[in-house]
Amino acid sequence: MPLPATPLAPTLTLRSVDLADPAERARIDAWVRVQPAATPFHLPAWSVAVARACGHKSHTLVAERADGSLAGMVPLTEIASPLFGRALVSNGFAVDGGILAADPAAIRVLGDGAWALAQALRCPTLELRGGPAEGPEWHRDEHTYLGFVRPLAASDEAELLAIPRKQRAEVRKSLDNDLAVEIGSGAGDRKAHYAVYAESVRNLGTPVFPAALFREVLAEFGDAADILTVRAGGAAVASVLSLYFNGTAYPYWGGGTAAARGLRANDRMYFALMAHARGRGCTRFDFGRSKAGTGPAAFKKNWGFTPQPLMYVKRAASQEMLRDINPLSPRYRAKIEMWKKLPLWAANVIGPHISKGLG
Repeated sequence: MPLPATPLAPTLTLRSVDLADPAERARIDAWVRVQPAATPFHLPAWSVAVARACGHKSHTLVAERADGSLAGMVPLTEIASPLFGRALVSNGFAVDGGILAADPAAIRVLGDGAWALAQALRCPTLELRGGPAEGPEWHRDEHTYLGFVRPLAASDEAELLAIPRKQRAEVRKSLDNDLAVEIGSGAGDRKAHYAVYAESVRNLGTPVFPAALFREVLAEFGDAADILTVRAGGAAVASVLSLYFNGTAYPYWGGGTAAARGLRANDRMYFALMAHARGRGCTRFDFGRSKAGTGPAAFKKNWGFTPQPLMYVKRAASQEMLRDINPLSPRYRAKIEMWKKLPLWAANVIGPHISKGLG
């Protein structure tokens, strides 16, 4: 449901953008790429891939100055699920997004505009995963998630020295193991990645995303995304799909099979990815978000990454109407334990239908 262009301040106008218009898409893409706070999840490519793969509607709101130049934007995904309800999320299936503003005045304009759109779409909850938000209407959470980012070292040896001693020993052991590393984005790479990732998330008790989501993200990002897979005896045991944006590598969807731990395949995978990212010209490594107090958060800290609290905000008419999809919530514990026991084939059939509603 597009919003008409609406004057909201003497210098700013809010309107919705149709990403099917090549000129509009190119304009937004170019603007996002030069914003210091931008992430790959702000790019039109992400919104288009999510909408195409999962059947959700994407909405992009922009705030423009009187001369027509962009002052800010927010990408939004309209989620509808019989299990998890309706929500307008920035951005869908992403760990970041939210309002991106070059002009401070655009923050309030875009926040209020996103809330008006949520109400028009009958979405009780509006979620912004990162970025600023102004006003007392927002419920702020800076305790649930941690982010892990640090510079890449200049060489493999320097990278090893940047890793704390205990984890460095694990990486060195992984380098001694008979493991092969492959990088690509073809059908074989996608098949191997999906098999590994699906097993990994089933073992964690969460439903896997549709294979189409990985395929569409790779197609939309082109050379700015790829898959790195670690094999032992020819079998894929660890694999990660990564994005590359503005000099930063984003290992996004990664995991390992039951055999990966003993082989130290995950250690090999991330160390190889750091070298690969360096070879691509990246200078930063974004290890992604993890929930505070969890094993994944401890794993990333062991690699020499300092955790930083992530600010997520939500808006709803009342506290009771806020959507809760945090798997650490007590309401999901029994379901997660049950999911871990599902046969892999069953989890792979049922999981994508459930996960599409998480957004």
